[in-house]
Amino acid sequence: MNQGDYVEAATARTAAEVEAFLADRLEESSRVTLRPLTFADAEEFAALTQASAHLHQPWMSLPATPEDYRSYLGRFDHVKAQGLLVCLRDTGAIAGTVFLNDIIRGRFQNASLAYAAFAPTAGKGYMSEGLRLVLGYAFERLLLHRLDAQIQPGNRASLKLVQRHGFRYEGYSPAMLFIDGAWEDHERWALTNDMFGPGPWPPHPSRPAR
Repeated sequence: MNQGDYVEAATARTAAEVEAFLADRLEESSRVTLRPLTFADAEEFAALTQASAHLHQPWMSLPATPEDYRSYLGRFDHVKAQGLLVCLRDTGAIAGTVFLNDIIRGRFQNASLAYAAFAPTAGKGYMSEGLRLVLGYAFERLLLHRLDAQIQPGNRASLKLVQRHGFRYEGYSPAMLFIDGAWEDHERWALTNDMFGPGPWPPHPSRPAR
């Protein structure tokens, strides 16, 4: 299987899981929906990244060309990482993106959360609504126990977003992640499925019985 086929297969698996989750959870009032990143999004995603550089830098680096975007998709294998788009329900336009990175099963059942809004629709609450859906998807459909988010102290918008959704502050790590050419300090925030509710959900098959 070549790289393109591998990515498309992973994308199809994520799409099926997301569709199954959303089937009975989107309400009439829902302004956004979720879907996986696909090859077809290359031009739009790259253009949105370029238009949103003032929002993302120095906090996050996203692919700003279609070529870089297509290469970037290779990291989302569905099992260890998933890339999701927050899209407006009425137009399909991309409002932001959310990543479930470093998915670890077994006794941890954890994923690292990263996200970014795009400038054309920023400040309208779409990312907050989208993140709420992603949290439900992660806990209810993927049966994760915990999500963590590492956020630079100066990124006030991201800190407010996780606080709004009930994440717990777990500590401060100097020089934790290499971002924009330097090792940056980060605050660590986390949310477990019992904090999210309503639950409880069955354990993932990979979790040990004891």
